[in-house]
Amino acid sequence: MITQLAGQLIEKNPTNIIVDCGGVGYFVNISLHTFGLIKNEECVKIFTHLQVREDAHTLFGFAEKAEREVFRLLIGVSGIGASTARTMLSSLTPQQVTEAISQGDVATIQSVKGIGLKTAQRVIIDLKDKILNVVGLDEVLPSQGNTQKEEALSALETLGYTRKQSDKVVAGILKTDPEASVETIIKLALKKL
Repeated sequence: MITQLAGQLIEKNPTNIIVDCGGVGYFVNISLHTFGLIKNEECVKIFTHLQVREDAHTLFGFAEKAEREVFRLLIGVSGIGASTARTMLSSLTPQQVTEAISQGDVATIQSVKGIGLKTAQRVIIDLKDKILNVVGLDEVLPSQGNTQKEEALSALETLGYTRKQSDKVVAGILKTDPEASVETIIKLALKKL
């Protein structure tokens, strides 16, 4: 399976790009979110998902790992195909999708073209627990904050909390105070967990 491409950006359109990797041009379907994140640079790195069907091999590309993971979760829901998932990620940011699912916001999911009430409810029911693993995959924190986050998460795991439980809480603490020490993060997280 092709999991990422790094190469020269040959062509960029709102729905697709062409990336040259070692003389081979890959046609990659993208969302509007990814289109906005890809700069008109010569070299790009795209995280991909290869969909293999009887009649076609289709490559979908994402500027962020979190968007790819949300896409993969969405296509796993009955009634949501790759084009609907791409439309959803073009209408809403990956963060908006994860927030809507985790908060049970049917109206936001239903606002996407092609998704009715029952499908929106099914997306929320099927993905509510799974979506929490995706939250925070691509959060950009200062490198010092990332080290602090990792140390705090490791400590909380040692104390018996799952990484899934701790990750969201620690990320929230670091958003409000990016310079917090590991000890402070752990103390605040223990109060919230």
